[in-house]
Amino acid sequence: MIKLIRNQGLLFSLGGMAILSTCAQAEQKTERPNIIFIFADDMGYGDVSALNENSKIQTANIDRIAKEGVVFTDAHSSSSVSTPSRYSVLTGRYNWRSTEKAGVLGGYSKALIPLGRRTVASFLKERGYQTACIGKWHLGWNWNNIDAGIDSIDFSKPVTNGPTTLGFDYFYGISGSLDMAPYVYVENDMPTALPDRITENTGMKFWRKGPTASDFDHEQTMPNFVNRAVSYIHEKAESNQPFYLYLPLPAPHTPILPIKEYQGKSGLNPYGDFVLMVDDMVGKIMKALEDAGIDKNTILVFSTDNGCSPEAKFEELQAKGHYPSYVYRGHKADLFDGGHRIPCVVKWPAKVKHHIVNQTICLTDFFATFASVADYKLKDSEGEDSYNILPLLINEQEGDVIREATVHHSIRGHFTIRKGDWKLLLSPSSGGWSFPKPGKDDEVIKTLPAVQLYNMKDDPSEINNVCAEHPEIVEDLKALMIKYIREGRSTPGIPQKNDGPEVWSQLSWMEE
Repeated sequence: MIKLIRNQGLLFSLGGMAILSTCAQAEQKTERPNIIFIFADDMGYGDVSALNENSKIQTANIDRIAKEGVVFTDAHSSSSVSTPSRYSVLTGRYNWRSTEKAGVLGGYSKALIPLGRRTVASFLKERGYQTACIGKWHLGWNWNNIDAGIDSIDFSKPVTNGPTTLGFDYFYGISGSLDMAPYVYVENDMPTALPDRITENTGMKFWRKGPTASDFDHEQTMPNFVNRAVSYIHEKAESNQPFYLYLPLPAPHTPILPIKEYQGKSGLNPYGDFVLMVDDMVGKIMKALEDAGIDKNTILVFSTDNGCSPEAKFEELQAKGHYPSYVYRGHKADLFDGGHRIPCVVKWPAKVKHHIVNQTICLTDFFATFASVADYKLKDSEGEDSYNILPLLINEQEGDVIREATVHHSIRGHFTIRKGDWKLLLSPSSGGWSFPKPGKDDEVIKTLPAVQLYNMKDDPSEINNVCAEHPEIVEDLKALMIKYIREGRSTPGIPQKNDGPEVWSQLSWMEE
């Protein structure tokens, strides 16, 4: 029967019209797990109490995933900001290989992922999965008439080059972050309502001024997404096909909007309350899986796109003993670990027992991992920076190191590369928003060494730059970074071409 299922899946991808037999569907349902990827927005490693023994926020539901499943203590996003991380999760490719070499997209930005690029959703769909994205997209799409300017957008017409062109059977969500106009829900390419007002807000509830649809309520956006995700789970539980649900939440990113029942609940500040609300939303997803009777054979991943934002008011939190970045330096936007070391816990009761993994992994790795789960063989032009970490999930003993090295990127397009205990920042600065901040602390930056080298085992807080003591390690890591750039991949395989202009030739460390 396995051969039959594979053949049916092949027919499905080639012809698009082949239909799996009831028998094949049933066996596929049994053998292949459902996959749910919950992706929080701007939530720090130290915000999860299972990862921070001194956390003042008790994330009971995320902790339960950690207690019952796998805890990755050294998990990282490919970037310390939103759009790049989302690109990498869906493509298995480092974000800086795309045309977006720094920064993030806006709510009106055009599609970043080209139609020919394979995504997790597209290969899972070919392997017989039903696929859905519910939540914050932030990878661009083309609003109707956008070429004539944002004031000329026709919200009565469908968008193009969105999620449904990249393998998702169903999409419901927003174009960018919850603080980025326009504030319009889109369902399967079509805006669900026309803007009827202009809204804006300030403070921790900040969002940019912009057109807002008649059915849009900022405070209810996350509950709306989760309620729809719960309905989707119950609906698909009745199906004979496995499903993949990508659930990118818009929180606890600004605007920081805990609804009334969570206000004051953390005893910290509104950000702490919002984190507790995110945790409860995770609990609703877990309950839906249990109520539908499909929790055992569902891979449930919880992670975040980057570290905590300073908009959380670090001073207020730290005054009460809570450190969103835990012991790590920096925060969102930075090269320091606080920018890209993120919580990552995975539950799969049918296959996975509780254990802790201390190896370095990257969110790009879920691309190859889900391909392995679905018995899909990656081409050389797919998932160029994705390592299969299924052995780390299944085996309680870690075994061999999976990744050769891991690259991270900051909001300004600066690089850092980590191999084993050694981490090389190819910049004298934070590369982001913390001290020393480019553009703000340039006089200090001028006095610093051109690169920073830290031993993350001995110095996890990145305090002692030892680049002068270990020039051979600096040169080895530089050479590896250059190799990864020039070969268009960091995994074994045929070299590939990066997208867009080769901007790295301007960087001094690219010189051999």
